Amino acid sequence: MSLPRVLCFLACIIAVAACGSDQQQSEKFAASSDVVSSRLSELLGNDDRAAFPLVLEARTFRFPEDHGAHPEYRNEWWYLTGNLDSSAGRRYGYELTLFRFALTPSTATAGQISNWRSRQVYIGHLALTDAARGEFHVAQRYSRDALGLAGATDNPLRVWLDDWSIVDVGATNDTDRLRWKVSAMHDDFGIRLDVETATPPVLHGDRGLSRKSAEAGNASYYYSMPRLETSGEIRVGSTMERVSGLSWLDREWGSSALAANQQGWDWFALQLGDGSSLMFYRLRRNDGSVDPMSAGTWMPASADPLPLTARDVDLDVRRYWDSPHGGRYPLAWRMRIAKLGLDLEIDPVIDAQELLATVRYWEGAVDTQGDIRGTRIQGRGYVELTGYGDRRE
Repeated sequence: MSLPRVLCFLACIIAVAACGSDQQQSEKFAASSDVVSSRLSELLGNDDRAAFPLVLEARTFRFPEDHGAHPEYRNEWWYLTGNLDSSAGRRYGYELTLFRFALTPSTATAGQISNWRSRQVYIGHLALTDAARGEFHVAQRYSRDALGLAGATDNPLRVWLDDWSIVDVGATNDTDRLRWKVSAMHDDFGIRLDVETATPPVLHGDRGLSRKSAEAGNASYYYSMPRLETSGEIRVGSTMERVSGLSWLDREWGSSALAANQQGWDWFALQLGDGSSLMFYRLRRNDGSVDPMSAGTWMPASADPLPLTARDVDLDVRRYWDSPHGGRYPLAWRMRIAKLGLDLEIDPVIDAQELLATVRYWEGAVDTQGDIRGTRIQGRGYVELTGYGDRRE
């Protein structure tokens, strides 16, 4: 669940649509970053979505093909987060997201074909939480799908943006099992990870159709792989450490936007110690109230997933954080789901996990603890908060 990723694409259209030089693109991109709207709904308008196919009904998912791109739709992302521990006992969180956005609904016409021309742009966000040092590192990249600079292929999967990539390296005929190499190195930090799962993807909403508002077409196709066994290396400065832990994969694609009365959302992805997982997104209206289209999925360790509605989840804010760049974020919660007997407290690993990218948003590693039907439980996860500080100051 990742609204700011769509905003990043919309804010960068001016920067990458032209076929000018890389220097010209960089200057335009920097300029576009200064005029980002303070309201998500202003950027996520519905003016051009009719030219793209809309997500209107459930479909049959096919794996591993659906891990690949769906370029006919306007926007799409491959979203990985994880909580990892080093061999020296240090705690890290990471986020790597690769986004695809279609500038036009059709390919170039005859006479307009060029190696530089592309109807797709890609953006990448890389973030690393260093809990021991209390540090948060962020990097952003962008490129058009041309000259091999960025793109996505399937069979086997490869999604890349420069030298950032997610690549399927698994030699297996099991469509529920994936083995990916994830690599993203920046100037002074980065990740090289192996991720693997033996569990099938979990489809959210109505068989993978995730409706975001009552308006037809305001929806996405959405699935997760919530427990990816992860190992590899993390670099911070000149230090490279071996790490291991759990990652979470989210995949969405569609051509939709926020409804006019929606402002943003709070997204929770929790991996609990008993092997269960929980995804829930709380959509917020412009007046701050909870939108009834908020939804989620409870994923027990040894039973079928259970859809959740806004009525199922009580979510109370326990603490706020004032960003030095403006805006106030909720930053600690109590989550109760009566029909599961679940009562959790959720807290950030560190407060300052705000991404100052084209669109400003908070996304970071969290810890959780509480009870499930009277039994103590602990876990880790990630939370994303959008619409609290969109304008860069």
